[in-house]
Amino acid sequence: MLEIVKAEGIKMFDKNGKAYIDLISGIGVSNVGHRHPKVIQAVKDQLDKYLHLMVYGEFIQSPQVKLAEALAKTLPSGLDNVYLVNSGSEAVEGAIKLAKRVTGRYEIISFKNAYHGSTTGSLALNGNEYFKQAFRPLMPGIRHLNFNEEEDLEFVTSNTAAVIVESIQGEAGVRVPENNFLKKLRERCLETGALFIADEIQAGFGRTGTFWGFENFGIVPDIVVCAKGMGGGMPIGAFIAPKELMKKLSSNPVLGHITTFGGHPVSCAAALATIDVIQGEKLAEQVPSKEKLFLKLLKHPLIRSVRHKGLMMAVELESFEILKKTIDKAIMKGVLTDWFLFCDKAMRIAPPLVITEEEIKISCDLIVETLDEIQKNC
Repeated sequence: MLEIVKAEGIKMFDKNGKAYIDLISGIGVSNVGHRHPKVIQAVKDQLDKYLHLMVYGEFIQSPQVKLAEALAKTLPSGLDNVYLVNSGSEAVEGAIKLAKRVTGRYEIISFKNAYHGSTTGSLALNGNEYFKQAFRPLMPGIRHLNFNEEEDLEFVTSNTAAVIVESIQGEAGVRVPENNFLKKLRERCLETGALFIADEIQAGFGRTGTFWGFENFGIVPDIVVCAKGMGGGMPIGAFIAPKELMKKLSSNPVLGHITTFGGHPVSCAAALATIDVIQGEKLAEQVPSKEKLFLKLLKHPLIRSVRHKGLMMAVELESFEILKKTIDKAIMKGVLTDWFLFCDKAMRIAPPLVITEEEIKISCDLIVETLDEIQKNC
């Protein structure tokens, strides 16, 4: 167990001063690196003004307004209404409530090996039984389809309120849509009147080489949910939809979704600074070349394949035993990696987008060195 006392850029430091390269970004959170100076300054500036006030519209809070405007500018026209919350799970919960309210339907479709959060509603959407079996009964009306299987799209019907899908499946081990699957899913939603909810919690904020993951696949969702990399290290999330949909939450009942701390001004200030950094430093534009360098350097007989989209990678090994040894040995060398909830043979690599080419080379050299040592002892 490491005791981290400081973090900066792509590195974390323990109480003895040893540095660890963070190749997982706190599970997709630190897209602009740990403690980016502009994020820290935005937090400090907001601390000098006010903290929590109240979030039900009684007060105009400029951090919320500015963040909502900035988010809307990154999205296709029409996705212009932002409901700020505390986390990805709450964003998913809000999106599901909105879909049911708008359509008057009950069924929600998700996908096998999908991950959408851990609250009881979002847990029901998750497509892996192991992590939810102990908490049943869960929210009813959920159907799970096979990701990337076009034949399953017939199960999206006029009973379906919404389909929620990760633009790239994260905890399944970076599963990328194939054969225009997301386009075909979008078309099926339009045919049946089901809403298309894009879960951008892991793939958003520049990680795949575009600001939003769904931009890679030529679709426009009805609702977007985001969190993780949004706050530059501060807790925040959002669900985003056209105003005509979102206004359904304002009547019958008058407060269709309630949050005490959602849109906290300090988190909003940090999130706005994060967007400024991603855009100002052109971090998303740098992702493809960094992705190629990782793929070039991550070569070893123990590596079976590397699934990837931008700086979202799953390095498949032969077994969990080999993976666990690799992760444990690598951290002793100063490189932090991880596995996936629903794919325990693949190493997660999702570094801060600010990682340099030299830091990529150092990281990959240490991983390959670790694999060499494991191979010798097999």
